[in-house]
Amino acid sequence: MLPGFVGRLTGALDSFIQKYLPDPLVIVILLTLFVFALGIVVEGATPAAMVGHFGDGFWNLLTFAMQMALVLVTGFVFASTPLFGRILGSLARRASTPGQAIVLVTLVSLAASFVNWGFGLVIGALFAKRLAREVPEVDYRVLIAAGYSGFVIWHAGLSGSIPLTAATPGNFLEDEIGLIPASQTIFAPFNLILLTAIACGLPFLNRMMLNHGGKVVRAGDIQLDDRDEDHPEVAPATPASKLEHSPWLGWLVGAFGLSFVALQIVRGEFALTLNTVNFGFLFAGLLLHGSAHNFLRAVDDAVKGVGGILIQFPFYAGVMGMMVGSGLAASLTDLFVGGANATILPVLAFLSAGFVNVLVPSGGGQWAVQGPIIMPAADVLGADKARVLMAIAWGDAWTNMIQPFWALPALAVAGLNARDIMGFCVLVLIATGAVLMLGLTFLP
Repeated sequence: MLPGFVGRLTGALDSFIQKYLPDPLVIVILLTLFVFALGIVVEGATPAAMVGHFGDGFWNLLTFAMQMALVLVTGFVFASTPLFGRILGSLARRASTPGQAIVLVTLVSLAASFVNWGFGLVIGALFAKRLAREVPEVDYRVLIAAGYSGFVIWHAGLSGSIPLTAATPGNFLEDEIGLIPASQTIFAPFNLILLTAIACGLPFLNRMMLNHGGKVVRAGDIQLDDRDEDHPEVAPATPASKLEHSPWLGWLVGAFGLSFVALQIVRGEFALTLNTVNFGFLFAGLLLHGSAHNFLRAVDDAVKGVGGILIQFPFYAGVMGMMVGSGLAASLTDLFVGGANATILPVLAFLSAGFVNVLVPSGGGQWAVQGPIIMPAADVLGADKARVLMAIAWGDAWTNMIQPFWALPALAVAGLNARDIMGFCVLVLIATGAVLMLGLTFLP
């Protein structure tokens, strides 16, 4: 009964998305125009002021865009090493049916996203491609959507920027709300229960989507471009060519870079961030590929997918500039939490964060906008500040399921476009949203 209903609903959502969801670049252009008009109508900003906010913010995510491009490139390069390819292959061979492949990729994506969100974005799609080679009859679109779906938990995991910021001495809200340790947020019982509920339910929800009844793209019908086997090389003939093909350079510089990570761990200075993930992937890739030739060949394959990231991220930075500069982000937050009480504030904070995330897809930027408004309100109302904080974090992660901005790395790896997976992700949004709202309200 339930699988049939889920299948029919998934099919209807997928059909709708296939017809009406444009390319992510078109979406961000429409969002730009929408926020521009909204700032004028709602906030009374002049067109010149909104254009100024857009231009001033346009390059504010430049560092972040480069980090995201490197997440894709270094993650792809690392996963294409012979050693990691054998590990992924060994794990993928545990799946012999489409249903098993969907469950397995969901669990791997959830685990990776809990450890680090950048790692989770890439590893889910890379592992899905490997599973597609092992189970070619699986619906490839559902498989990639399942590999992305685990990203819904990232902000409640070890790399959650909002709870980690609130626990850091000297953060911009410390004087207003004090420090909130991770034991009260990430490792709080209510958050661990929510994580467990989603980790138990999401694999089976994704599995039921296989019965969607719509267009099926079999993995066996697609030309997958993974480099997971040794390719015969022409013997180097010149000293320069011999140097390029020598494994010693890769081994030496890879060990050199990873020794820095080891030194940080020994000194107690290591922190799992985007930069450390990229650093580790880069030097581990050099070490495991060995020769510069093999490493650069993998890089050439990886960079084919970064175009969308490099072009679209500045547009979102411009949208964020208009949202913040015009006061629109603060007004939207006030609209959601105005008139709240201590009981319903977490859910309202969750919904407001989810809505703002569609327009400002940046956890740190969103916290800078919403934190100073929602957290003092929690203090005044006597609400559980840690729960309200995690409600904002969960809301930010929740609507990533319908925000193509965050799906770009996974889509680039998979060779699909947004409309291929977003119909399935909408159902994940609906199901996880119901669980999160109930949990944030009633869990002790």
